[in-house]
Amino acid sequence: MNVSLTNVDSVNAIIQINVAKEDYQEKLSNALKTFRKKANVPGFRPGTVPVGMVKKMYGKSIMAEEINKIVGEGLYKYIQENKLNVLGEPLPNEEKQQPIDFATEGDYDFFFDIALAPEIKLSLTKKDKIKYYKIDVNEELVTKQIEQYKANYGKYDKIEEGAKETDLIRGVIRELEDGKVKEDGINVEAGIVMPSYMKDAEEQAKFVGSKAGDNITFNPGKAYEGNETEIASLLHIQKDQVETIPAEFSFEITEITRYKEADLDQELFDKVFGEGNVKSVEEFTEKVKEIIADQFAPDSDYKFLLDAKELLEKKAGDLQFPDAFLKRWLLTTGEERTAESLEKDYPKIIADLKFHLIKEQIAKDFDLKIENEDMKTIAMQAARAQFAQYGMMNLPDEMVENYANDMLKNQDNARNLLDRAMENKIIDALKGKLGLDEKVISLDEFRKFFEKEEEKAGEEKEA
Repeated sequence: MNVSLTNVDSVNAIIQINVAKEDYQEKLSNALKTFRKKANVPGFRPGTVPVGMVKKMYGKSIMAEEINKIVGEGLYKYIQENKLNVLGEPLPNEEKQQPIDFATEGDYDFFFDIALAPEIKLSLTKKDKIKYYKIDVNEELVTKQIEQYKANYGKYDKIEEGAKETDLIRGVIRELEDGKVKEDGINVEAGIVMPSYMKDAEEQAKFVGSKAGDNITFNPGKAYEGNETEIASLLHIQKDQVETIPAEFSFEITEITRYKEADLDQELFDKVFGEGNVKSVEEFTEKVKEIIADQFAPDSDYKFLLDAKELLEKKAGDLQFPDAFLKRWLLTTGEERTAESLEKDYPKIIADLKFHLIKEQIAKDFDLKIENEDMKTIAMQAARAQFAQYGMMNLPDEMVENYANDMLKNQDNARNLLDRAMENKIIDALKGKLGLDEKVISLDEFRKFFEKEEEKAGEEKEA
């Protein structure tokens, strides 16, 4: 088999593959023998069909399959060995490619169009200045986070005073009939209500101010009107039974509990940051400040990369793209894409592709590689960030690692984490290579950057 490349221009080329008879004869013979063993032909037992008959009946399709395998392997081997930076996938050349007749054995020529990524050269120095915005972790942010920890790690305490709207009221719920407990009616021993969840103000008022030992007559259907799921859960019945429940139930209160925020003490310090790691309010406050700063760092890095994008694109200059090929490939691979929609989307596609290629070039220039340890680290960070959203800060490494491993088992998650890990390395490389002009701004000021981006995106979408 002979493979050769002809450059049409700097971003378009044609690969020609010549498959000689000797390239496929042995594979074809073995494929026919393998097929013969399982061929189901009337009048013959499996494995006894003459090879000549198999070849006559199925030889054309078997040969086509084997030659296509050889061509595919040869095509991608050539691309890899010659380190061709191709865009999209090779497509059959529409002019040079002649129809192939696999009915007769002979030599065959295959022609494929390929798109080559434009060459990118970036000359970066410390003279190239980029602003790096650090978000100010002020007292207000720290206080809010501490209040959040206190709320997350609080607990319900039993109270003797009258209930408030946000208290949990526990008791026995019984179905009533003519004002009396109905025999064999609905009976819930461990009923729980929170008045603030009730939609009807009149029903809610029946529970506000109540105490343990009180017996209240209420209407669940009215209290939670329109929420069949809530009613079914309260009465321990199926949703389809909700419509037939009576209007009156009794609620005999056995206990009222009120949520109390955690105190700012050693118990809270240990729950948030681990036993003994923080020993004073001052240390706790400083640790919280560090946590917030770490949470903001990726946002600052992301803004930095967006700002660096403009500089990098300017450094790369005007890049030539194989537009005709890319449009043809995008139409071929996009099932829901039309020629009209492609023309509309193409400028955005090329803009994204250009920056993608620039990032690839940076990775190449700085010899950036993603190792298994990098994937483990980024997955652990993502796992801890997810747990942190629910106030779960001080989790054992083993638990987080198991969760991270599960994330990596999902191919889509793994691909996204790989991209994130590489982007982090690119950002670090650029921060070390470019001149950073650091500026500390408030969170509100920082958010305004992205409000402008959203407005701009919305205007572009409308246009």
